Amino acid sequence: MARPRSLGEPPPDYTPPSRTAAPQILVGSLKAPLWLRAYFQGLLFSLGCRIQKHCGKVLFLGLLTFGALALGLRVSVIETDLEQLWVEVGSRVSRELQYTKEKLGEEAAYTSQMLIQTPRQEGENILTPEALRLHLQAALAASKVQVSLYGKSWDLNKICYKSGVPLIENGMIERMIEKLFPCVILTPLDCFWEGAKLQGGSAYLPGRPDIQWTNLDPEQLLEELGPFASLEGFRELLDKAQAPSVAQELSGGCHGFSHKFMHWQEELLLGGMARDPQGRLLRAEALQSTFLLMSPRQLYEHFRGDYQTHDIGWSEEQASTVLQAWQRRFVQLAQEALPENTSQQIHAFSSTTLDDILHAFSEVSAARVVGGYLLMLAYACVTMLRWDCAQSQGAVGLAGVLLVALAVASGLGLCALLGIAFNAATTQVLPFLALGIGVDDIFLLAHAFTEAPPGSPLQERMGECLLRTGPSVALTSINNVVAFFMAALVPIPALRAFSLQAAIVVSCNFAAVMLVFPAVLSLDLHRRHCRRLDVLCCFSSPCSARVIQIVPQELADRTVPVSIAHLTATVQAFTHCEASSQHVVTSLPPQAHLVPPPSDPLSSELFSPGGSTRDLLGQEEGTRQKAACKSLSCARWNLAHFARNQFAPLLLQSHAKAVVLVLFGALLGLSLYGATLVQDGLALTDVVPRGTKEHAFLSAQLRYFSLYEVALVTQGGFDYAHSQRALFDLHQRFSSLKAVLPPPAAQAPRTWLHYYRNWLQGIQAAFDQDWASGRITHHSYRNGSEDGALAYKLLVQTGDAREPLDFSQLTTRKLVDKEGLIPPELFYVGLTVWVNSDPLGLAASQANFYPPPPEWLHDKYDTTGENLRIPAAQPLEFAQFPFLLHGLQKTADFMEAIEGARAACTEAGQAGVRAYPSGSPFLFWEQYLGLRRCFLLAVCILLVCTFLVCALLLLNPWTAGLIVLVLAMMTVELFGIMGFLGIKLSAIPVVILVASVGISVEFTVHVALGFLTTQGSRNLRAARALELTFAPVTDGAVSTLLGLLMLAGSNFDFIVRYFFVVLTVLTLLGLLHGLVLLPVLLSILGPPPEVVQLYKENPEVLSPPAPRPGGLRWGLSPTLPQSFARVTTSMTVALHPTPLPGTYIHPASDEPAWSPAATPAANGSSNLTPRGPSPATE
Repeated sequence: MARPRSLGEPPPDYTPPSRTAAPQILVGSLKAPLWLRAYFQGLLFSLGCRIQKHCGKVLFLGLLTFGALALGLRVSVIETDLEQLWVEVGSRVSRELQYTKEKLGEEAAYTSQMLIQTPRQEGENILTPEALRLHLQAALAASKVQVSLYGKSWDLNKICYKSGVPLIENGMIERMIEKLFPCVILTPLDCFWEGAKLQGGSAYLPGRPDIQWTNLDPEQLLEELGPFASLEGFRELLDKAQAPSVAQELSGGCHGFSHKFMHWQEELLLGGMARDPQGRLLRAEALQSTFLLMSPRQLYEHFRGDYQTHDIGWSEEQASTVLQAWQRRFVQLAQEALPENTSQQIHAFSSTTLDDILHAFSEVSAARVVGGYLLMLAYACVTMLRWDCAQSQGAVGLAGVLLVALAVASGLGLCALLGIAFNAATTQVLPFLALGIGVDDIFLLAHAFTEAPPGSPLQERMGECLLRTGPSVALTSINNVVAFFMAALVPIPALRAFSLQAAIVVSCNFAAVMLVFPAVLSLDLHRRHCRRLDVLCCFSSPCSARVIQIVPQELADRTVPVSIAHLTATVQAFTHCEASSQHVVTSLPPQAHLVPPPSDPLSSELFSPGGSTRDLLGQEEGTRQKAACKSLSCARWNLAHFARNQFAPLLLQSHAKAVVLVLFGALLGLSLYGATLVQDGLALTDVVPRGTKEHAFLSAQLRYFSLYEVALVTQGGFDYAHSQRALFDLHQRFSSLKAVLPPPAAQAPRTWLHYYRNWLQGIQAAFDQDWASGRITHHSYRNGSEDGALAYKLLVQTGDAREPLDFSQLTTRKLVDKEGLIPPELFYVGLTVWVNSDPLGLAASQANFYPPPPEWLHDKYDTTGENLRIPAAQPLEFAQFPFLLHGLQKTADFMEAIEGARAACTEAGQAGVRAYPSGSPFLFWEQYLGLRRCFLLAVCILLVCTFLVCALLLLNPWTAGLIVLVLAMMTVELFGIMGFLGIKLSAIPVVILVASVGISVEFTVHVALGFLTTQGSRNLRAARALELTFAPVTDGAVSTLLGLLMLAGSNFDFIVRYFFVVLTVLTLLGLLHGLVLLPVLLSILGPPPEVVQLYKENPEVLSPPAPRPGGLRWGLSPTLPQSFARVTTSMTVALHPTPLPGTYIHPASDEPAWSPAATPAANGSSNLTPRGPSPATE
């Protein structure tokens, strides 16, 4: 009788092929995806071996490079300018803003400091004498603010904005008038005499006390100053500027010091108003006073060359410092003006307050950064420490987290060197987000390094680690980088900068993990080889003296029934620590008994895991055994054990699949409904920390005074003089918009062209009166009024440079024709006269002409005739019509107003007038017109890119399609959950939603790879994928959550809601979809396996080398005549099920050169060992 062949023997007809035939066999037996992946893994294997060989040099150079890049943080710039952060790049708003800056400069004409008074008892009426006296007390305290800087004292009268100061030839009188000229203060106190107390100007005249607004008699002052200068123009001004009436009521608003030009509407002064059926004001819930200050440039120009600043090197920076110091003091004193026991409360705010908020929002919280990284250090150390010193990696975990911290710093430093400005998202979020993503890959490599295949040479350990984990790290990192680069498509500068910085930081993390961290692992391997303690590597390990003699045993030929899948031996194990590889070697004696397979058909073919693993592209079939002391069941439990024995069998049952699909379908349906609840917008109250005084002011302002100053800008490129009708029509269309606050019927229109025309009609009427009375004749105007003389000079103008004057036109023409239009030949000449003769009208119109008309002083008593020659203004390239928008509470209101304004400008363009709207609503809210379209475009492009990247690296479009399907579902569900949480859609959530596609790849690719590279039915492969990836996916989610945890402690509710909450929800969705939904989908719709058993009638295989002396030989049952069985030296050994007739299985070998190559998935691995030429298949 023929002796049965042992497992290590080939069939009798086997002829070993030559070595030269191996590559052809290898290539010919693999599909293209496996061959390409094997080539890529071969490159990673070579890289790992070289890093291990030169680990010290690599570590030194890596730390040196990353440290040098981190020094770039010294040149970082934090951007806090709202326009630079939020105005869409390349948009029409950006172009319009640039045009405005080219014509007018960088700054607005003035800055606003506001006081809002509200009752402490909500809903209480504030229109009482007591409330008004308290408002006066707070406003008076704020108006008396003084700050001392550069050896000078600065008060409100020096830095406030003064509108319409007349030009006076006498310098001394001009300075006196300027000191007395009132500041522009919009306050309900202007309805009463007490409003004059807010004006702090004073002047000195010999023989009388200081002149102030509280003791000023304007007409008496003119009489006293008359002998020193001609004040007729100022007398005209005072005739127009009537003092506020003490008896004037608040109803209908109040008037400033110029009754004709300064009318403060109710909406500017009162909030929460209630009226009776007849429209009379009954009550209000808020009062508002607004103090206007000069801009830094205006303040610099105002005091440049002045005797008060000649000795301090006056500069624009100093002017800005003065204004900021005054504004901070203003807010402080105003908030402290009323005692706590009063019935009213004061909310104060200034432009500097907003700048301070943005600076505080952008500052790096050192405590939170240090706390987050210390927490991650503790987590890494605790989770990687082991009692077995040969397996413990606590020091590796600490070094890995510190390396990620250095990589994040180097990435941000590189961004600074590239000129990418930092912002609040960079400083508040990116360090923690990058930490969570980077540490995930650190855990991946560290776990895989401890699970090197048994018998692999010591010098190739790092190569094996990168071979098995490198593709996974590359795939997830590339997807993250692509996701953030796609998020840079959002054209908001702040978010584009954040996306680019995140992409660069993730790239630095990837480089650190793939190049520097392997050197750390190699050094730790040296520590283990020298038998040193973990962390405290200066001390020897206690297990170094523990040596147990191995007793080689041989198992005789046994009959193994086909139905038996597990062989369990009851033994006395003899172990020792092998010096070459630090493996615990176990010897099995011949006494063995067979255990029937478990009833679970899934777990019967799954191999027992050796612990948590990140080996996503392949796992070794055998598991290494520890010393033969029987451990408790709780000590053997881990996440992989839970996934194999409890989770996967339950999830992959038919009824469980149905429940999962129904639940996730319901979640998707609810999310689609929630998506309809998402509103656009980002209010300033969302950014400011709740509970602060600034938040209280912004909340009160949004509730009671939702007013926005805007302007309709007309550009150059058309003839203003011949387009007056089109300009009037444009103003009419704009004024008819729903959001535009209409002026009271008694107030003059808020348009420079109306003011200009009305002024011309006024002086024409004065001329007509003087002409009719004979005070003005063809040859003289000296006896006429000031206005009549001005009209005389304009009426004789021809607009012809060769013959500029024609006196015959005095009675044959009018300054304004019957249609209400100014004669084109007089337009620019008259503009010069109006600008220089009607300062209050010009200031009220807020025209901001560019180029500005030339200076010209009217002198009625000029006898030379030169005063008749009036220089014409240059053709206008910039002018504006001011408007007030009201009732803008929601983003939809802003969008409606923006669309109406744009439509009006488009219609004007058809008539030849080039115009555009300007103001904060157009700067910061116009982005919402195309934000959703931009979001959908970015997500679609990113999903396509993710599909291409996954299809390229996985070489399986089917799997890539399923991954993209799950990612799209997660994005929709995250968007819907935002709607239920009340999180509004703005540029920041859009960036997170776009980046979530890349971040979610971490949760899906792992499972898909595990499914793709295993054999069996779809259920078995899904279960195997869960077993291999449940632990790494969970660990990755925990590390990400720990990285985000510090965001929960931010002082800014905005950071908590828009970053921590959204990213936490994303992480939880990723866990559910990656570990629940995707396995179910793969078990139903998954692609076929990449590797299957090869069935041949005449197999030709390579002969394995002879077993080592003392090795284990396992006999083959005579009942399996055509099969070879592979087993490993583990306490529980898995045997393959009976192969089909005509098949064969290669005998396994523990020789490293005989790692399976052709069918890696058959052994639970898809990795092709590149260092050996063997193409042996199993």
